[in-house]
Amino acid sequence: MSDIAISTPHAQVTPARSAVGSLRIVQTACILVIALVIVSPLFMLLIASLKDDRFQILTDMGSFRAFWVSDPTLANFAEVGNFSGELAFGRYLLNSLIILALTVGSGLIVNSMAGFVLAWGSVRGRAVILSLVIALYVIPQESIIMPLVIMVSRAGMTDTFAVQIVPWIASPLYIFLFYQFFAQLPKELFEAAQIDGASIFRIYRSIFLPLSLPALATVSILMGIESWNQYLWPILVTQTDYARPIAVAIATFFGQDSIYWDRAMAASVLMMLPILALYLAFQRWFVSSFVGSAVKG
Repeated sequence: MSDIAISTPHAQVTPARSAVGSLRIVQTACILVIALVIVSPLFMLLIASLKDDRFQILTDMGSFRAFWVSDPTLANFAEVGNFSGELAFGRYLLNSLIILALTVGSGLIVNSMAGFVLAWGSVRGRAVILSLVIALYVIPQESIIMPLVIMVSRAGMTDTFAVQIVPWIASPLYIFLFYQFFAQLPKELFEAAQIDGASIFRIYRSIFLPLSLPALATVSILMGIESWNQYLWPILVTQTDYARPIAVAIATFFGQDSIYWDRAMAASVLMMLPILALYLAFQRWFVSSFVGSAVKG
């Protein structure tokens, strides 16, 4: 009887462990499949950028040869990396980097200040303002883009860096994100700073802003991606290469007569690298921000 009593639980545990092991194998397989689906286009893009024959790139599409290059070359990157000439892609890349840095830097200051004032400032009608902020976010940008074009044209701002930066510095979404983050911080911090005689700007700069690294990282990545991928707005407000960004430049490789697949692929890789570097730089705080939001929710 004692032998049966001892062996029975062991017999029950073994199938349970086997089921858990099978479940983990299935989960791992699913994750690998999803990863391959996501990564394979990026890998194919990189491989195509190393091929020097644009007709061969088009021929290889749709087969496994698209994921292999027998004679890699960096000639495509050399051609699109120029700062002058017909393929002044280096100029476009520099323009986008300038727009990205100024937009994100200014946006972090303006949106965080607005969110802090809404959360802790002496603001009348706070609920009404928050409702308006959310309502503005619901309105599609495309619906106001033509009035904006007329406004910046009359102001003489077209074909400049400012016209691609100023309209997108303040955003209802990012103001609300900062408001939510600041509103969750302990009230005792604000009251203690006030007792010590700190001004509201000093409280924002010295106490609340250093604590908001997750929110700053989240807004930096989201605003950076939004600014980097702008296409419709720059093509409406720029006419020359002086301030035209990278997203518009890539479209020049797709002409009516021919498509320069080799150069377009190399340009796409160069376009992907800065925003990928931005994400990797703020990845830790970005992930912690979403994890913290999920736990609090």
